[in-house]
Amino acid sequence: MKQIVLDTETTGLDHKQGHRIIEVAAIELNGRKVSERNFHRYLNPEREIDEGAAAVHGLTLDRLQNEPKFAEIVPALLEFIGDAELIIHNAPFDIGFLNAELARLSLPPLENKVIDTLKVAKELHPGKKNNLNALCDRYFIDNSHRTLHGALLDTELLAEVYLGMTRGQESLLGSEEAEVEAAPLSTSGEVIRMNVRVLPASEEELALHVAQIADIDKASKGACVWKHLEEHA
Repeated sequence: MKQIVLDTETTGLDHKQGHRIIEVAAIELNGRKVSERNFHRYLNPEREIDEGAAAVHGLTLDRLQNEPKFAEIVPALLEFIGDAELIIHNAPFDIGFLNAELARLSLPPLENKVIDTLKVAKELHPGKKNNLNALCDRYFIDNSHRTLHGALLDTELLAEVYLGMTRGQESLLGSEEAEVEAAPLSTSGEVIRMNVRVLPASEEELALHVAQIADIDKASKGACVWKHLEEHA
């Protein structure tokens, strides 16, 4: 399924109070890699921007006066999104604003499947900070250039965070391009069986293995093959 990482910046915190979207960005994931395809627009919100919001993203109404209105960009945005699975941090916030903008234009709400990375992060790391900066630190993603919130930059960082959070089965299996060393053959073409020294795992290593499998199973929503194989072993 096509996946799109999406983010918005807004004039305030609550669309029910008439706050509007002032920036929207979306980038496509292609085979668990960040694609070069992206969508990014600044928007004229046709209203004032709360001081608190401006302090977060640095955007002002003067800066946005000559930008298009949401109605002008919505056809291109919906075409870019299509029926893709959306990956959003704190998804109810962005989806709420997008649906409010669509409702103003008498358009139907989004019905895309959504992965809320904030919810996933809370399940993986209960009791810890799970904002985007904290997750970048946790997954060793360089966010030193993020001095202000920006929809395009945040989608790029969130894409890397999402790949980091859901990396597990891929890394355990290894890359598809990884070379497999073949067993040596005798002159007759038969495989020579080599003596292999087997080192059993320690109790600490076994405990770490169980914890890793549990994390993978949680991130994949119960789709971890190894966990189910071990349960039936």
